This record gives sequence, C-alpha cells and structure tokens, in this order.
Amino acid sequence: MSEVIGFIGAGQMGEPMVRRLVDAGHEVVLYARRPEVRERLAEAGASLADSVADAAARADILILCLFSDAQLVDLAGGPDGYLTNARSTSVVVSHVTGNVSTLEKLVAEFPDGPEIIDAPVSGSAKDIAAGEITVLVGGNEAAVDRAEPVLAAYAKPIIRTGGLGSALNLKLVNNILFAANAQLTAAAVELGNRLGIGSEQLLSAIALSSGRSYALASVKSLGDVARFTEVAAPFLRKDVSACVVAAEEAGIDLGWLRSVVDAGPLELS
Repeated sequence: MSEVIGFIGAGQMGEPMVRRLVDAGHEVVLYARRPEVRERLAEAGASLADSVADAAARADILILCLFSDAQLVDLAGGPDGYLTNARSTSVVVSHVTGNVSTLEKLVAEFPDGPEIIDAPVSGSAKDIAAGEITVLVGGNEAAVDRAEPVLAAYAKPIIRTGGLGSALNLKLVNNILFAANAQLTAAAVELGNRLGIGSEQLLSAIALSSGRSYALASVKSLGDVARFTEVAAPFLRKDVSACVVAAEEAGIDLGWLRSVVDAGPLELS
C-alpha cells in the first residue's frame, strides 16, 4: 500500500508541490487555511484535512512548507499540533529554511514523536512546477530513504547532506552567498548607471559574460533591481538573519560574506 502524504503550507512554493505530488499519483491530504487554495487543490485531486492535527494524524509522510522557524514551532505542539498528532512511525519533512537549533529543540520536546528530516529547497516556484527544484536533505538515513521517492515528484536533484541539520547549515551558507551575489549585482548596476549604461543593457550583456551569476539572472528575470528587492528581499532578510544566528550559535565569524551583505546597496541585514 502506498504511503499517504500529508501537506501543510500550500503557499507560493507549496501549491505547485502539491500539484506535482498529485500528478505523480500520490494520495495527498492537504491542510490549507485559504478557501481558494483548498478549492483549487481539491479540484486538482488532493484530499482536504480539517486541521493541522487531522493532516498529521492521517499522514505517513508529512511535508511542511512553512515560511519560518516561528511557524514551524507554533504549529508543532499543543492538542492541535502536528508533532502531537503525528504517528511515531511517520516521517516529517521540513522545507523551512531556519536554524538547526529549532529542529533540535523539537526533537528533544517530542522524543517519542515522528522522525524529522530537514529538507530546505533552492530554486523558485517555477522550478517546482517543472520538477527541477534542488532539495537538500539531512536526517536519519532510513527516514530519508522513505521520503526521497516522494520528494522526487518535484525535486531534481535531491542531495543528501548527512545527519539532521546538515542540510539547513548547507542551505544557509548557500543563501548568504546568494545574498552577497545579489548585493554585488546591485552594486554593478549602480556602477553601470554612473558609466551611462542602462540596467537592462548591463544585465543582458553580463548574463552572457563571465560576470554572470544566479543572482544576476534572478534580477534580470524580474526586470530590475527594484522589482528584485520587492520580491526577494523579505525572504533574503529572513535567511540572512537565520544564517547570522546559526553562525553565532556555532561561534563562527561569517567574515567577508557578512561584510558584503551588510554593506551592499540592498537592505538585507
């Protein structure tokens, strides 16, 4: 019998994940607060749960696509929490980009609860829809073995990073590097403007030259630095903050990466 997939957090990234899971033939039990999302995904083939507790109790593998550590913690405990109601034999997959210490506290608080694995993603909703988002996975090997075929519905590649928390630490390094590259791109656009080069011309040319980066491609795809800031900055600020906290907890100096992020034209700190 195939495993039932519970899903909580069908937002910008989560909704295309649910669609890919349903299209791959998985039985998906979804909890979403917004009526329009529930309606769309029910029409796509997902079953609807009445609550977080209901989704967790019915799931063999529970996927959480939440925005922050705060949401991950807020929904975990109490009579309606996902860790309170999930079966001890289930696997909880967290796509949240947050801090390892948060997962460690949840594991300590629910020692007889389900196996938790960290699985932060790198990419966009468009990548998910294409089944090509990168997912980093850390945790118990047997739990990862169970989750990987499910994640394959929308993830390629899936990169195993080691024990619980290893994927989050790797993702935070990636994200502060992306933030630094975004700052350098914004600074390059400012320099180009002073030299009389329009931002569209500059971004198009560098996208085909040796100075290109994923951050520059992201700015170009959104049109300009202002639009990139509007769309991406809230997520980058959250991830940069998480990386700073993780480094402080480990007693590590982020060095030049933090210097670039703090001093660049975009407000990311």
